This record gives sequence, C-alpha cells and structure tokens, in this order.
Amino acid sequence: MKDIVLESDRLLIRPFRLGDEQDVFEFSSDEEVTKYTGDKVRTTLSEAKKIITDVWYPDYEKYGYGRFAVIYKPDNKLIGFNGFKYHPDENFTDFGYRFLSKYWGMGIATESSKMLLEYGYKNLPIDEVLAFVMQENPASSNVLKKNGFQFKKLAGYPGEGEEKKYEWYSINKKEHNKIITEQQKK
Repeated sequence: MKDIVLESDRLLIRPFRLGDEQDVFEFSSDEEVTKYTGDKVRTTLSEAKKIITDVWYPDYEKYGYGRFAVIYKPDNKLIGFNGFKYHPDENFTDFGYRFLSKYWGMGIATESSKMLLEYGYKNLPIDEVLAFVMQENPASSNVLKKNGFQFKKLAGYPGEGEEKKYEWYSINKKEHNKIITEQQKK
C-alpha cells in the first residue's frame, strides 16, 4: 500500500505506524469511546500495539486499505481512526470511525469520513461500503447520513447472529459520485 496522506485545515489522515500505540491505547481503553463499538476495552499497551501489527498492517498489505489514523492538527494529536475494513468471510467492506470523546461534536467524524470516502472511491477497488451503528448511538447515524449513506435495515451484525440489532447503512460508488457532483455544482 502506498503511504497515503490526506489533509484538511484541521485533520491529517495517514496509515497507522509503530509509535502510535500509546494513542491507540488511549482511545481503545476508554469505555466512553468503546461503548458503541462492540469491541472490548483494551487494558494494556501491548494490546494496542497488536491492533496495529496484527490487524491494521495485514489489512493494508492484503487489501490496500484499512483503518487510518486521524490526527487533529490544532492539538498535534492522534485522536482516533476512520476508514475501511474488508471482511473476507462475508465479502463486504465496512466503514467505521472512532474518536476520543473530547473530540466528539466537532464535526471531525463527518469531515474525516468525507475525505476518506472521496479517496476510497477514487483510488481503491471498492464499489460499496456498509456501516453498522448501534441504535443507542444516533450521533454516529447522523455522520453517515451527512455523508450520503442510506439506511437499509435493522439486523444483527454480519456473522454474529440476530441477538443484538444494528442499523445497517450503505453507500455505493455511483451514489457517492452523484453527491460529489451535486456539491460541486453549488
């Protein structure tokens, strides 16, 4: 994977690298951050490092994309991630984000999502992305809607059964490109 860097006035987005484990630990060990993710709370720095080396690096290598580090430039701080994750068993690409709660409500999830969707549909072999949101997290649903995702159904997370229901959203390349074209006309 080429070492992509996306940048706006406020954000820098790049692949994760060794040296980021303290920041990954900070957002992965925070119960406020993880409560809507379905992921377990990380309790050690070595667990955070394993996410980088055993999850994100292999995704970059195998698929050419994955979750990317989001740095908030005014604080020069890695505050979370945004991006894609391919699920080969179910053959779909998931879109997701996670940020330190201090940075919630600032438009960062919406802004970084827009940047990554534009990059992804221009440069990656992705035709459609799905996103899954716990019903208790309407703020995350709003981020997806602002980026053109459409609600599809309420169902269990793929491969995990129907015990817990998630809101399913999707956007394909054609829908995304139509939104970009309409925005450019304004």
